Amino acid sequence: MQSGKKRKQVLIGKRHAGHLPGSPARVLTGTEVRAGVFRQSAMQTPVLVLNASYEPINICGARRALVLVLKGVARTEEEQGQMLHAARMRVPMPSVIRLLEYRRIPHQTRALSRKNILLRDRNSCQYCDMVLTASELTLDHVIPRSRGGLSTWENLVACCHSCNRRKGNQLLHELTDMKLKREPRPFSLHTSRHIMRMIGSADAAWRKYLYFEHNEPAA
Repeated sequence: MQSGKKRKQVLIGKRHAGHLPGSPARVLTGTEVRAGVFRQSAMQTPVLVLNASYEPINICGARRALVLVLKGVARTEEEQGQMLHAARMRVPMPSVIRLLEYRRIPHQTRALSRKNILLRDRNSCQYCDMVLTASELTLDHVIPRSRGGLSTWENLVACCHSCNRRKGNQLLHELTDMKLKREPRPFSLHTSRHIMRMIGSADAAWRKYLYFEHNEPAA
C-alpha cells in the first residue's frame, strides 16, 4: 500500500453475536488484512441474504456479510465451516445471513452498475464464457459508444480484457469469430432469484431457503 493513503479498516463491533465476553471492540488494519487475518478468497465467497421474514433478497460477498453481522444488522443462519481469527476473537464465516429488521424490497429493476452487470453475467466473459474474478473483467459496450451505443442493460456485458481488445471499436456483425453467449437483459427480481437458485443448487445450506421444487434432484 502506498504511503500517505489511509489504511483500509474493518470495524469489529461489540454488538455481534460472535463477540467473546471481555474482548474489546477493535479495528483490523490493512496490515492485518495483508498478513492473512482476512483471506481474500474466503472474503469473496457468495453469501445468501435473507429478509427478516426468511425471504431470499440478495447475494453479497462474505466481507459485506461479516460487516452486517458484526454491526448487529444481521445474524448468521448458516456457516461456511471456516473461522475468522482476530486476536482473541473467532468468528464463523457465514454462508447465509438474515436481516434482523424487515426491509421492504421494491419489485423493480436494480440500479445499473458494474457490480450488478458482473452479477447478472455471473462473472463470465460474454464472448468467450471464461469465468474470472471481478478485477479480471471489464465492461464492454456491445455497440461501441463511438458508434452510438448507450450505457444500458441491453448494451453492457461483462468481458475479459483479451476479448475487449480483440473486439475494439467494431460491431459484432463485422466480426466472424465473436458473438454473445447470452442476450443481455435488465437485472430484474426474476433474474436475481434465478441466479440465487443457480448458486444455491449445489449448497445444501442455501437450498432450504430458495424454494426449490420438490421434484428437483438434490445437488
